[in-house]
Amino acid sequence: MSPEAAHAPARVKFDVEAVRREFPILDERIHDQALVYLDNANTTQKPTSVLETLDEFYRHQNANIHRATHLLSERATAAYEGARAKIARFIGARETGEIVLTKGCTDSLNLVAQSFARPRLKAGDEILVTWLEHHSNIVPWQLIAQITGAKLHVVPIDERGDLTLEDFEKHLTGRTKIVSVTHISNALGTILPVREIVELAHDRGIPTIVDGAQSAAHLPVDVQAIGCDFFAFSSHKMYGPTGSGALYGKRRWLDEMPPCQGGGDMISTVSFEESTWAPVPHKFEAGTPNIAGVVGFGAAVDFLRRFDLDEVAAHEHDLLEYGTARLAEVPGLRIIGTAARKSGVLSFVMDGIHPHDIGTVLDQAGVAIRTGQHCAQPVMDRYGIPATARISFGIYNTRADVDAAIGPLHDVRKLFG
Repeated sequence: MSPEAAHAPARVKFDVEAVRREFPILDERIHDQALVYLDNANTTQKPTSVLETLDEFYRHQNANIHRATHLLSERATAAYEGARAKIARFIGARETGEIVLTKGCTDSLNLVAQSFARPRLKAGDEILVTWLEHHSNIVPWQLIAQITGAKLHVVPIDERGDLTLEDFEKHLTGRTKIVSVTHISNALGTILPVREIVELAHDRGIPTIVDGAQSAAHLPVDVQAIGCDFFAFSSHKMYGPTGSGALYGKRRWLDEMPPCQGGGDMISTVSFEESTWAPVPHKFEAGTPNIAGVVGFGAAVDFLRRFDLDEVAAHEHDLLEYGTARLAEVPGLRIIGTAARKSGVLSFVMDGIHPHDIGTVLDQAGVAIRTGQHCAQPVMDRYGIPATARISFGIYNTRADVDAAIGPLHDVRKLFG
């Protein structure tokens, strides 16, 4: 990791009003109303520094990477690999070689399932997940289970959306060969004790994967402290571009794993008889990647590294508490998910009113929220509901944003009540 690439940007004191001025889209008007964006668990908006980095890349650096000697290619390669170094530093990886650049968290989890888990599983083995998982941490394991004869085993949650370590430990058996859990539930906001979960699994020699899509932008993440074998996350939930993400993997595993896609840039030699692979991490990065997206991802990491993420987490927790209190004022509204440790997510239902109707009324008032199953249908099934409306906070949200949603929610009750 080069000192230049990994050097931290100058730290600034967190000031939400100053932060808001860095996001041009917050000046947008929706249905002639000022935009209030409360859909951050879905995707986040982009600061000027990320937008300018993308523009700079396409204007002055655009070329393919690793494959040419001309200056533009050298610039593009330096920017791409520099972003990898920033990402490694951001999550506490030991080296840049432990960061595989992917299309996003879903791509990362599928890579682990296909390349790491598939060769290790056989009929009767179990893959342990929780009831809180996003579809991206369910479906890849189901596909592998169908191929290998392994089974998906699920740790339940209680009515609050919590699970206890004691209950989790009961589900670890001699058949458990893989543990893959979310760090933060996108549907309920529950924060899982991933460090302790990893310890319980490792005590039994079980490898661990953490889905960090919802945590990387909201909590300080140190993969060495967590101890997990793999950690997957996405740029677009970290104020960066869509279509880029990363997989952290311990070097010992990445060295052992076979590539799961073939093509250019992941090879060392190719003949019609056989091919040999490039070293880690490049053997997992076949073809021309989303170069600009990765460079923009690096800029998003720079943006986040300017702040103390503990301060950001405290700001978002204040919004969570304030939002919880304000939602309680709305007749017939019930919050789904009241875990003891929560991130800035408020999922809710209103008696007799479909969440899509709630979202439509709020949209007319300029307030953007998510409605539906949130790619977490088993969570909805757990509570016997078809869907929820969801408010989710980001670094630029304020109490005024919460207030902007409350009036339209009362209007929903009047319209459909």
